[in-house]
Amino acid sequence: MMGNRGEWTVPPRRQKNIFSALLVTTLGVWSAGCGTEGITVVSWGGSYEAAARKAIFEPFTAETGIEVHVESFNGGLAQIRAQVETGNVHWDVVDLEFGDAVKGCDEGLLEVIDIDELPPAPDGTPARDDYFEGTYTDCGGGLVYYSTAYAYNRESFPGERPSTLEDFFDLAKFPGRRGMRRVPLVNLEMALMADGVPTEEVYAVLDTPDGVDRAFRKLDTIKSEVVWWEAGAQPPQMLADQEVAMSTAYNGRIFNAQILEGQPFTIVWDGQVLDYGQTAIVAGTPRLEAARQFLIFASRVDSIAAIGRYIAYSPTRRSGMSLIGTHAETGVDMRPHMPSAPENLTRALRNDPVWWTNHAEELTERFSAWLAR
Repeated sequence: MMGNRGEWTVPPRRQKNIFSALLVTTLGVWSAGCGTEGITVVSWGGSYEAAARKAIFEPFTAETGIEVHVESFNGGLAQIRAQVETGNVHWDVVDLEFGDAVKGCDEGLLEVIDIDELPPAPDGTPARDDYFEGTYTDCGGGLVYYSTAYAYNRESFPGERPSTLEDFFDLAKFPGRRGMRRVPLVNLEMALMADGVPTEEVYAVLDTPDGVDRAFRKLDTIKSEVVWWEAGAQPPQMLADQEVAMSTAYNGRIFNAQILEGQPFTIVWDGQVLDYGQTAIVAGTPRLEAARQFLIFASRVDSIAAIGRYIAYSPTRRSGMSLIGTHAETGVDMRPHMPSAPENLTRALRNDPVWWTNHAEELTERFSAWLAR
């Protein structure tokens, strides 16, 4: 259920979960704090996970003594749902795409966290007022903004180079294979924007059968040249190998390839889809108190901003941007590389996680059928 500011309110049947953490015994807290058990945090692997280790995981262990064991996944709720439904919860904290966080919270797969328990801003502003609107749910707050944009290898285009989203779909002007994630999310939105739909109308158009048909028709124009990717590490590798001429990708992955590996990649911010992730606790974890300590630590403004010292993802808390400076290893100014930098927002679409919560199942089925044709 949505509150006045766009946040999710707690269904009455689940309000009791807010107080569930109080049932954790003192012995359990001591055990976790002494590092005898630790917690398992599930992240996305690659450069983002490496940034999270340096910015959050390792500092959390240093401060609390609680060991963080890290596993990687490619998103979704299937594994979380299986653990919760069987009562065999071995993941404690998961870094989710915001749409999955909304859905998982609503289904009771994630622990409820009162927003007022999260740390205030450095000037004392309450967390609920410091988070950008819509970036927290009843199960916690958003962590960082990231973007799906497209990038190209400059060596693939010695002459004229792509500069707009329309260029990504123009095989005549810019021939070559395209990389795209094997999901309908983002692909449908980009297809409509490239077909002339203004950003502010994208979800209204997608809300109609004709609009969905229009998006798939646009995807049809390049389908024969698409190489589908599933893991975030794949697009930079495909671009480096020139397996594709252009690929949609997470902006942080491309940033790291540019800055740390010296790859001749260029991000085209036009038509980027801005999204944000959320760290949440798996419902029923037997290590609830240690997981709550981690969530609160990760929600601190300095923790969120610290990620921006290692990868180009920007804070979902207003007070965090003032803490963004230079890259920890190279000294590169991080602000121009952030997806939320003003110059990168000229034609940016903010993902609507509520819309996707309501339509993901039907569109995933249609997308799978479309792929199989």
